Amino acid sequence: MSDFPETTDEALLERFQAGDTRAFEELLGRYRGPIYNFILRSVRDRERAADLTQETFLRVVQRADSFRGGSKLSTWIYAIARNLCIDHGRRMVFRRHRSLDAPMKAGEEKSSPMVDRVASAEPVTDRDAIAKQLQLQIAEAVEELPEDQREVFLLRQVQGMAFKDIAELVGVSENTVKSRMRYALERLQGALAEYQDYVKELSA
Repeated sequence: MSDFPETTDEALLERFQAGDTRAFEELLGRYRGPIYNFILRSVRDRERAADLTQETFLRVVQRADSFRGGSKLSTWIYAIARNLCIDHGRRMVFRRHRSLDAPMKAGEEKSSPMVDRVASAEPVTDRDAIAKQLQLQIAEAVEELPEDQREVFLLRQVQGMAFKDIAELVGVSENTVKSRMRYALERLQGALAEYQDYVKELSA
């Protein structure tokens, strides 16, 4: 159980700066998972994502004194992670990226793609097969989005960030962020048109 259930992120950082290491452990507990998932969707490599997550929090420690409270601490942390992803992307620009549906690294289940697949002991039904195909289709459609739209879509839909915070993070206006989100949804709707009836059935 958390020792700081009601303490804000910003207050935790202040306590850490004052020497309370438990406060940093609390921040780590709150953001390690979300930051890892955010980075993984960018670099598409679990080992690299783990390394960059560690580097993100190392920089949080190193730069704690530079946080001035002009934005949410969460936005500041995501900005650090995003910049590390951008730097990684530049280094990898001439290398072939693993596809979203590529098998994982050695030691992981060989048949498991990067898109999470839930194993089931039950026989695969037509509905299950369609659901699996839909999951892959969505992942591929998201992957095909222009980079700026994909980033906004993932930050909003996966990370649950507010448009205002996304705008601050990526350095554009809130209206621009909303436009990118709208375009992303329109593209996804078009790409997934053949599955619309099934989606409606699931939503009923």
